[in-house]
Parts: sequence; C-alpha cells; structure tokens
Amino acid sequence: MVFEIRTAVPEDAVGIAAVWAAAMPHLVMTARGVEAGLRNARNRVVLVAVTGSEVVGYGNIYLPEAGETAPRVRITVQVVPAYRGSGIGTALAERVTARATDAGAASVLVVVNDDEPSKAFAVRRGFALGRALSHSAADLSGVPDAPPVPEGVRVADFDAVDPRSLWEALAATGDDDPSGLSGVPSYEDWLAGDWQHPELRRDLSIAALDGDTVLAFTTTSADPERKVIWTASTGTVPAARGRGLAKLVKSVALGRARDAGLSTAFTGNDANNKPMLAVNEWLGYRVAGSAWTAEKAL
Repeated sequence: MVFEIRTAVPEDAVGIAAVWAAAMPHLVMTARGVEAGLRNARNRVVLVAVTGSEVVGYGNIYLPEAGETAPRVRITVQVVPAYRGSGIGTALAERVTARATDAGAASVLVVVNDDEPSKAFAVRRGFALGRALSHSAADLSGVPDAPPVPEGVRVADFDAVDPRSLWEALAATGDDDPSGLSGVPSYEDWLAGDWQHPELRRDLSIAALDGDTVLAFTTTSADPERKVIWTASTGTVPAARGRGLAKLVKSVALGRARDAGLSTAFTGNDANNKPMLAVNEWLGYRVAGSAWTAEKAL
C-alpha cells in the first residue's frame, strides 16, 4: 500500500477524528476538538498517515519540557482497523520513536489495546507491557443521587471556579494515577490547551471548594452529536481525602450531563486504582474494554 507520513495540519482534523472514532470509539474526540488541539499544539508533534486524500493513521509525541533530564515521553500510534497490517503502524511507530529520541527522551510510554495483535505489535518493537487499564461505560439514566455536601464545602461548576486554583489541584493530584499517563503541563500551557479546549464542558465539570480553593474536581468532555461524555480526570487534593468528595463531584457531574440530554458516560482507569474504581462502580459504570501501558527504553 502506498501511503505518506507527514506533519498534521488543522485541515486534517476531520480525518484524525475519524481515526480515533474507528480505533477508540469510547473517547470523546471531535473534529472541532482535534482542530483546536492542532492549532495549540505546544510541546507536541502530531503526524498523520495518508493514503490518497484519506487520513488512516495518527501519531503523537508529547515533547519533554525544556531542561528535563532523561524524561519518559508519552506517544500515541493509532491506525484505522481496516488498514492495519499494511506497514502504516510500523512506519508511524518508527517515526515517533525517532522524534522522541531526538528530543532527549530516555523512554517512551504508549497505550496498547488489549488484543493479541496489538500487544504483539508492541512487544516486537521492544516495548514491555506494564499496567493494565480499563475503560468503562455508564448509562446516565441510572446515575444515583449525589450524596450530601459536607459542611464547609460548596459545589460549583468550572464556570464559577478560579482556573489557577483548579490547576493547582490538578498539580497536587498529578502523581495519583499509577499508570503514568496523567502529566500536568505548566499553567500557561494548560490554560491554552485544556481550559480553553472546545470539548471541555465547564457547565458539566464540577469542583468541591473550601472558599475559593479547589478540594476535589472532575472534568467532563462531551460530544453532543453522539450524546456521550468522557471524564478525563477526577481527583481530591491530599489534605481533603477521606471525605467522599470524589464521589460527590463525579455524581453531580453525571447527573447534570443526564439532565442536559446526554446518554452515556465513559471513563478510563488504571485497573489497580481501587478507590476510583469503587466510585465508578457505585455510579453505575461497567467495564467495557481494556488496554495496557507499554514502555520502551531508548
């Protein structure tokens, strides 16, 4: 098969979204959101594999921050299932690994689907499988009522939250994800790339606060056409743990998504993140698929 690998441009957004929809349909990845990401691709390299005029593969590298020593770098390689086995995945993997090496990475970390061809593809290229991951789905019509708000705590959506306080809470919980996939960028990069992202539904993203200080949060991205949401992160700052705040903010968020006419919630977790898995089970999430982290030393 004849194909070309090149740097992605904003006009590739529809094609890239189609790759994600075919390869990982549980994610919220709209063309509008992809385009915004390409226009604000700070510290990222985004590649596409193209045959004719069709985008059939996608590669991404999160470049290390200036001054980082021997960092681990996250990469992504996705190919439309119908085009797998034609060399596109190999070419993308080689290209993104080379770019990561040039950027000074000591290792690269990727997510691999939990099927034998995908795992074998990674292992053949020197990746070692690491942690088991799961993604889960919940029917929003069955979301339970939110628990009572503890005394001294107020609940608000992100439109009523100081973004710096939210970023500080994200930074305080960034190491809680044992998979290593939840890095927190600088405040300026987060503000431009995450806070301003068109898929972020601030009205459906919820924080628990003490005064103006964020104690716990859950972020919600939405695809109104498909009537689905994706919870990218939920966390509680260390000093506020043990009070049920993660359950509180996530249940409020899912209830508001239901009331807004959305139908299905998706989320992902490290398979050993027992506290968050327990919250998700109470909310009605059921495991719908699995994956693995895989890492390669450079």
